[in-house]
Amino acid sequence: MAKKLAGKMKLQIPAGAANPSPPVGPALGQRGINIMEFCKAFNAKTQDMEQGAPCPTEITYYQDKSFTMDIKTPPASYYLKKAAGLKNVGKRNRPRGAENPGRETVATVTVAQVREIAEAKMKDLSANDVEAAMQIILGSAKSMGIEVK
Repeated sequence: MAKKLAGKMKLQIPAGAANPSPPVGPALGQRGINIMEFCKAFNAKTQDMEQGAPCPTEITYYQDKSFTMDIKTPPASYYLKKAAGLKNVGKRNRPRGAENPGRETVATVTVAQVREIAEAKMKDLSANDVEAAMQIILGSAKSMGIEVK
């Protein structure tokens, strides 16, 4: 007999840094998921990724308190900021894109860097080939105020 689905939730957790403190602990605890089991499983799955890279994670939990997780690649904006070498600014000391994208340019990246990002994100994008994936990444760059040369 199949497990009875209790629900789904999405969290964005830094790779290799899941711990029971907020926001992970309370989000899992109120749904009855074993927090330490989740943290150990997540950290084991993300140990080969770059430490601290934000990983969108979809958690499906069942009535018998078990769960499954689908860990996606970091967002395109994370890769673009890293490739462009944007410095940490703002309230939370994070790299940011342009205040007025389309009117101002904050950084530049090369076509080779865009291709590299598209290849890394290929499994999570709705593209059939690398060229189509590059167009998606180019759109993200343009909306962040990053110019591609």
